[in-house]
Amino acid sequence: MAKMIFKRLFLLVFVVFGVTFITFFLSNIIPGDPASMMAGQRANEETLEQVRKQLGLDQPVLTQYAHYMQGLLSGDLGTSIRTQKPVLDDLLVFFPATLELATLAFFIAIVIGIPLGILAAVKKNTFWDHASRIFTISGISTPVFWSGLVVIFIFYGLLGWFPANGRIDMHINPPTHVTGFYLLDSLLSGDFVAFQSSLRHIILPAIVLSFAQLAIITRQVRASMLEVLEKEYFRTAMANGIHGPYLLIKYGLRNALIPTITIIGVSFGALLGGAVVTETIFGWPGMGRYVVQSISYLDFPAMMGFTVFISIGYVIINLIVDLSYYVLNPQIKE
Repeated sequence: MAKMIFKRLFLLVFVVFGVTFITFFLSNIIPGDPASMMAGQRANEETLEQVRKQLGLDQPVLTQYAHYMQGLLSGDLGTSIRTQKPVLDDLLVFFPATLELATLAFFIAIVIGIPLGILAAVKKNTFWDHASRIFTISGISTPVFWSGLVVIFIFYGLLGWFPANGRIDMHINPPTHVTGFYLLDSLLSGDFVAFQSSLRHIILPAIVLSFAQLAIITRQVRASMLEVLEKEYFRTAMANGIHGPYLLIKYGLRNALIPTITIIGVSFGALLGGAVVTETIFGWPGMGRYVVQSISYLDFPAMMGFTVFISIGYVIINLIVDLSYYVLNPQIKE
């Protein structure tokens, strides 16, 4: 296990290098001049040249990349052109909001997706199986921006049940900062007014964000469960009088989760990276909204920092997935 962890962490260097290399050069071929965005449309050429020199844009692309990697190795993600603050500081400010949203969306996908997948497998070719198939196909094929707008129109515009943007009502003070998760911080501080407001704000974006991953998890659990239901050990357990939830969980789900755990892990990474559209639609103040605003401002350091942040997150998630195999299947240890 220690060897595997070391190998994963070693590969992290190459993953980050590859991601930064591709992202950096793609960012530099985008039409536009960050210096003019920073200095203003009325700035003269002399001012623009000074800004380009200040940002290092007057140097060759390879030189710019070498300087960026030198700073990255020391933990410096650069300075945001838009906010004039260190990118790492900006990301650390917005990351808790994104992580809270992705965590709740992941929880929804797991709590609904796994039981629904089991039900679809047990009730194969019945109404429940067909209904889950329609539901999952809808989740996979529906664009996030469209489902988000529909949800806002129904539950905010027509019914008025939930707010459409933000993390908390404007007239309510955010809870005392402990973790950056408004739901958890409000509970820790005993501020139930803030908890209720935060919960109402996060429900709609979390549901929309979880929809596609919920569908993927459901289909994967169904496929894995159907394979397990045909295994001899499962039939032997049934012949020995084991039935009900214990049979499905102990002999079915535990083995079905081994191939499914990879999909579940990748789903969480996809939720972190895929929160960009959801946060933009719902005005959620997270990393996704931050990077969208940075793109419109041609803020290359912010775009690069977000990419590096997400790529490192993916590697860590894959490491956790690999470690979970040791728990689900003891034979892997041999």
